[in-house]
Amino acid sequence: MAIEVRIPPVLRKFTGGGPTVRADGTTIAAIIDAVDVLHPGFKSQVTDESGQLHRFINLYRNGEDIRYLDNSETTLSEGDVVAILPAVAGG
Repeated sequence: MAIEVRIPPVLRKFTGGGPTVRADGTTIAAIIDAVDVLHPGFKSQVTDESGQLHRFINLYRNGEDIRYLDNSETTLSEGDVVAILPAVAGG
């Protein structure tokens, strides 16, 4: 089941430059792994060495923050959209 993953501009250099990637997976963790298979090195941009999402990376399933769902074990269904948004800080 292919899921649309929306890639922010800052991460597009790791996924071939496009705004979206389609990957197969039934959880957020599986989608991250699948995108990394298609684009080696992607996973290290969004997770730490233990596989946990970097604290400055936010992921959304259909607009819902996965931190309020099941984090990386959030399940996905056909037609879902995963959006990756890096946190922005400034002063």
